[in-house]
Amino acid sequence: MKDTYKSITEASEEVIFKDRNSKFFGYAFPIKSEDEVKGIIEDLKKKHHQGRHWCYAWQLGKEEQDHQFRANDDGEPSNSAGMPIYGQIQSFDVTNILIVVVRYFGGVKLGVGGLINAYRTAAQMALEESNILKRTIDDLYLLKFDYPEMNVVMRIIKEHNLNVIDQQLALDCKIFISVRKKESETIFEKFSSVYKVEIKELEH
Repeated sequence: MKDTYKSITEASEEVIFKDRNSKFFGYAFPIKSEDEVKGIIEDLKKKHHQGRHWCYAWQLGKEEQDHQFRANDDGEPSNSAGMPIYGQIQSFDVTNILIVVVRYFGGVKLGVGGLINAYRTAAQMALEESNILKRTIDDLYLLKFDYPEMNVVMRIIKEHNLNVIDQQLALDCKIFISVRKKESETIFEKFSSVYKVEIKELEH
């Protein structure tokens, strides 16, 4: 089971690709939701108010079956901009990412082949400038138990090197843990089999 995904840690440096006087500025941004896209595009339109096209592609979702994506040609010929950008997202196998390429028209038409090459290259350059990091896909669990069970719970957490996100320790205790997806079943069974400890999976 694949329980890792790749994303970028921060916005890339600006890159530029030139072809026959047209300039293509490329940017990569980490995103968590589609709602962030509009604001980023608006900021780039302010920065590049002389630009002609602001073409982009994004992908969200940590697991392949959950992937959502969109590609936008922003007035360029159909599939000559957004899809070549999206092709680089697939090629670098990254997600939770937005890539925008801003074009300044240089007076010479590049043709569909030239556009595909330019948008693909600018997207590739932006990704090469990015810090790409592999992360694990984790499941979140809530453990509920009474204080006397504390030792046994903490022993399991330590044995399996589990990540404690939050804990509320009183007479009745709550501990929130994250577990790598491929270890989830084992850990769930381990805690389920402990008398007086309740484990529940959380949405995130």
